[in-house]
Amino acid sequence: MIQINGTIKLGRTIDAATRKAIVEMVRASRAEDGCLDYAFATDLADPDTLVLFERWRDQAALDAHGTSAHMAEFQKVMADNPPASRDIRIYETNEGNPLG
Repeated sequence: MIQINGTIKLGRTIDAATRKAIVEMVRASRAEDGCLDYAFATDLADPDTLVLFERWRDQAALDAHGTSAHMAEFQKVMADNPPASRDIRIYETNEGNPLG
């Protein structure tokens, strides 16, 4: 399994069009073959920081995601709204164990 975790420090507050693009990206990504989980969230302590969490069945599924039409559209939106910084990491892992 491939897992991607990270933070994106926005260059400015998210406007309605950017929020809409993010929601569309999440929905389309979740529908992809091999997507186990895909989420953006706002950091409650810093609303200008997005937290990204993705899980993919394998590298092939992630590669297909990277060449999808909705990813290309999302990248255009982000190019128009460049982040101040980002720290995104990829991990190859197993399913893990439930906590508790």
